[in-house]
Amino acid sequence: MSNATAVQDRPTPPTGPAPKSGLSSRSLPRLAPVGFAAVSIALAVGLGLAAGWHSKVQWGMLAALFFLAISYVATTVVENKRQAKDRLATSIVWVCFLLAVIPLASLLWTTIVRGAERLDGYFLTHSMAGVLGSEASGGVYHALIGTLEQVGIATVLSAPLGLLTAVYLVEYGKGTLAKAVTFFVDVMTGIPSIVAGLFILSIMLIANLEPSGLMGALALTILMIPVVVRSTEEMLKLVPNELREASLALGIPKWRTILKVVLPTAIGGITTGVMLAIARIAGETAPIILLVFGSQLINANPFDGAQSSLPFYIYEQYKIGEAASYDRAWAAALVLIAFVMILNLVARGIARWKAPKTGR
Repeated sequence: MSNATAVQDRPTPPTGPAPKSGLSSRSLPRLAPVGFAAVSIALAVGLGLAAGWHSKVQWGMLAALFFLAISYVATTVVENKRQAKDRLATSIVWVCFLLAVIPLASLLWTTIVRGAERLDGYFLTHSMAGVLGSEASGGVYHALIGTLEQVGIATVLSAPLGLLTAVYLVEYGKGTLAKAVTFFVDVMTGIPSIVAGLFILSIMLIANLEPSGLMGALALTILMIPVVVRSTEEMLKLVPNELREASLALGIPKWRTILKVVLPTAIGGITTGVMLAIARIAGETAPIILLVFGSQLINANPFDGAQSSLPFYIYEQYKIGEAASYDRAWAAALVLIAFVMILNLVARGIARWKAPKTGR
């Protein structure tokens, strides 16, 4: 075959524009969602003012709808429908996240602003002994002492019980007993706090016991145990079986393997779970109202006599209905939030400190 014939047989390249590849197709800038959000907020505010809507909630809902619509339309025009659907799903996630965070942020901001007006050294070091509800004096010291003692007793009782229960379920639990324990732990996880308080109250009435901080701590223990069990159980399951098998292969007994290998490996997660359980029970009010009864005086003995706590103090001051009592309630709420936040920060610090090292 001659060279002329070979040249004629070659396919003629297309003369039109080359098709767009995935790498060369147009795409929106990275900051496009920020622009969409700004335009949506401006449209929502303008439309709300034109319609006579003065509620910021209505403006926010309109802005969310405009944001979703603008994101989808702009992505469809500039890119393609597939990317538009992906961006729409991402935008829905962000909108739902903001709808969940905004009320929490608003509550936290309001508590900080209202509580900081009354929170000072005097408030933290004085009780309500001899102070009328309408007076501006008085403090939260007696309630802070009660919360620390009641939560401390509940932690001392529930942490070992929850830890040992979780170890049994993960390392030894088989058969009917393990299923029964798991079932009752699940049931206890969902019981209301008032039910735990009524259970301890019935024991108090049968045994003719007086209200005290210990009774409230027992109710808090019931609420704390299932949280400790569940968190510890999940942490123990994350420990690789290879570690257990290597220890057992060296002839070490199982109980010593659990004590020296399994628990130290999971200690960071276990501590975090205990701290989160403490934060969960620190704000319980119903059991304290039933079992502790509250007190205006400083009672450092949780085993004898009525005692107060931060949640009960907030409820008590709000019930008085005076301007000064409202200020004290907001300040006590800020103290309680700070207490829970400190516990969460400590839990995260311990988890980071005890986390397994990934370096070589």
